[in-house]
Amino acid sequence: VIRCRAAVAWAMGKPLSLEEVEVAPPKAGEVRVKIVATGICHTDEHMLEGTLPGVDFPVIPGHEGAGIVESIGEGVTSVKPGDKVIPFSLPHCGECSFCLNPESNFCLKSHVSESQSLLPDKTSRFTCKGKQIHHFLWVSTFAEYTVVPEYAVAKIDARAPLDKVCLLGCGFSTGYGAATNTAKVKPGSTCAVFGLGGVGLSVVIGCKVAGASRIIGIDINKDKFAKAKEMGATECISPRDFKKPIQEVLTEMTGHGVDYSFEAIGHVDTMTAALASCNMNTGVCVMVGELPPDSVISIDPMLVLTGRTWKGTLLGGYRLRESIPALVSSYLEKKFNSDLLITHTLPIAKVNEGFELLRAGK
Repeated sequence: VIRCRAAVAWAMGKPLSLEEVEVAPPKAGEVRVKIVATGICHTDEHMLEGTLPGVDFPVIPGHEGAGIVESIGEGVTSVKPGDKVIPFSLPHCGECSFCLNPESNFCLKSHVSESQSLLPDKTSRFTCKGKQIHHFLWVSTFAEYTVVPEYAVAKIDARAPLDKVCLLGCGFSTGYGAATNTAKVKPGSTCAVFGLGGVGLSVVIGCKVAGASRIIGIDINKDKFAKAKEMGATECISPRDFKKPIQEVLTEMTGHGVDYSFEAIGHVDTMTAALASCNMNTGVCVMVGELPPDSVISIDPMLVLTGRTWKGTLLGGYRLRESIPALVSSYLEKKFNSDLLITHTLPIAKVNEGFELLRAGK
């Protein structure tokens, strides 16, 4: 058993508490990882607010990390102690009907299908003050050590800087893959990105790498425009600067709407606006943001009857166990610069300060 620090969420809506926790050794098919760095993703915030279903408290959040394998359980073959790895929240069991379909990146063991608050054997590897602490998405990167199933971790290039590539575990892959993988943005096309947070900016990077000629960023926080342009946005607009709906503005700006639109916020009204802003016949709209549970979107059926494609994406459509090593290689080859997404670096003791920066849009 390893004793280490972790940021524990004891209850919904309360700040995280830095605690000493005990981390049990990995069982068969499991890997214990020393976490070196972790990003803060908005999904962690949804979880703390109580808007992510299937989460049990107390829990150790965090799901966007990178680390080094400390030990492995019986039967583990894909990683060994000392390997650099990225754990991820969309597992790849390799056995369910979805994993066996080469066109699918979904796994029936994911949190969308069943809770990942305990490891697959329905027990926890974390205890604190004599109490069982739950896992989050089988990842729990807000702990200095964590235990994950082998099929939720990928070995990466030993040269990778862990404090930079940790973003590839969720936020960057989600946005970048939404553009390059889910939408398959074509060279010379026009794109609109709703929401310029970490995921939206990753969409911008993906659109640029795919060769889009016009990338329009949309956000009510104009402080994000400079960063978006640095990453490849050709222009940025705020809906608050117009009296008409933003989809009408985008249609006027482009003639018949954009070729691809992406919603990276998670609001019902912006989802509808993103759909309406793409070309009525060949336009593709990708839902990237997480909507609160029980949300319902009402749309005019003519928006899709004329031929638009409306699709969702989970973690950028990537089969992460296969794709993360390739993404890390692309990072090392400088095919994209995800370092631009990093705004602050804090010690784990200041994790609550990190969430305040997130909530403030900074």
